[in-house]
Amino acid sequence: MPTALITGASRGVGAEIAKALAPTHDLILGGRGSAELDALALAFDGAVTLPVDLTDYDAVATAVETITSLDVLVHSAGVASSLESVADTPPEEWRHVLDINVVAAAELTRLLLPALRAADGHIVFLNSGAGMNVRPNWTPYAASKFALRALADGIRAEEPSLRVTSIFPGRIDTDMQRDIVAREGGDYDPAKYLRPETVAAAVAAAVTTPADAHPTEVVLRPRASRRV
Repeated sequence: MPTALITGASRGVGAEIAKALAPTHDLILGGRGSAELDALALAFDGAVTLPVDLTDYDAVATAVETITSLDVLVHSAGVASSLESVADTPPEEWRHVLDINVVAAAELTRLLLPALRAADGHIVFLNSGAGMNVRPNWTPYAASKFALRALADGIRAEEPSLRVTSIFPGRIDTDMQRDIVAREGGDYDPAKYLRPETVAAAVAAAVTTPADAHPTEVVLRPRASRRV
């Protein structure tokens, strides 16, 4: 079977992407070392873990140096920002968000480009609605997602043998989303948000698109009302 490496695979959308790709791909599950990551690997026969901090670039280089062919790379790891205005956001917050959401994705991709080229591979970036529109108090996060879109577009232009897809989902029903809503002071209603498995299905659909087509961008928005 083809091989897929998924970052941020220990929980949330990343774990759902792993479940969606497991029937058709051998899995490499990236994430910080944890019981959740190990349990997910045990659930899929033959899956292996890549327990590494993506911002530890020397460790990442060592972890992926034996990967010589890779069919799919899914960038699902990411963090939200502190939800403060530009006037109140210190440089450390900018560096933190951009390092994890953009620089780490760029460096992992750079390291794996030879393996992806060898397989005529596919890179999927899990972006965000914030990669298309900026809301108040979300500027550092949106900046990172606009940059992630530029990264995807640039790789697509530079690497014609690869397929590169950006997924732009709206808000997703995850633990991270619960934390964000709590910081915003709102009541949490999961029916307002996309299910993680729905976003994972979109990733799987892009990956399994026949080879004569290049799915470049997929935009997902929650419906106005739905059953939970």
